[in-house]
Amino acid sequence: MKRKSWLTLLTAVVLSLGFSANTFAATVFWEPLTYFNPSTWQKADGYSNGSMFNCTWRGNNVSFTSDGKMKLGLTSSAPNKFDCGEYRTTNKYGYGKYEVSMKPAKNTGIVSSFFTYTGPANGTQWDEIDIEFLGKDTTKVQFNYYTNGVGNHEKIINLGFDASQGFHTYAFDWQPGSIKWYVDGVLKHTATSNIPKTPGQIMMNIWNGTGVDEWLGSYNGANPLYAEYDWVKYTSN
Repeated sequence: MKRKSWLTLLTAVVLSLGFSANTFAATVFWEPLTYFNPSTWQKADGYSNGSMFNCTWRGNNVSFTSDGKMKLGLTSSAPNKFDCGEYRTTNKYGYGKYEVSMKPAKNTGIVSSFFTYTGPANGTQWDEIDIEFLGKDTTKVQFNYYTNGVGNHEKIINLGFDASQGFHTYAFDWQPGSIKWYVDGVLKHTATSNIPKTPGQIMMNIWNGTGVDEWLGSYNGANPLYAEYDWVKYTSN
């Protein structure tokens, strides 16, 4: 049976048991990032997050390769005008394990990421859980989270390899009392204080910073730069 037929059948079974379609979507999710699926994903397009983001999100900066990978690009459309890519789910997801196979971009002044987010634009408090690669040193990864807008939980981990040179699996397991971050299946960090509680979208992006040189280093204008993603997986409790 084709994949779409199986999904249709499974959805019908879940609905017959009294669950909503959103409940089904939020408990079964795994997708190879081989093509744009608008029923599951959105491309950010035509606006900027402002402040420290020195670029405009463009749908064209989300692309898919012939070998079955997604690329998020940081490009220049004019002198000192930069475009960047962001990909995010249409649904929101709660407690569970989030995994990604990715290869971040390497260059001072940029970020490649995998995270969950919800905030005022979604009618909720700002809750976020982050896996971020600072392009100035891709032998390290930064973990962080926000609960009702309160952050400052950054943790820098030495990877023992250069993440920009190949695909590795990065994950976090979000539970009511803890967040545990993993690299290639190995536990690297645990947080237990003021844990987020609000379901959010799964998101990935690449962007260049401005006014945050102490954190990211100074962006030197280099482009195009690409973060690559192979697959995403969510497993609920």
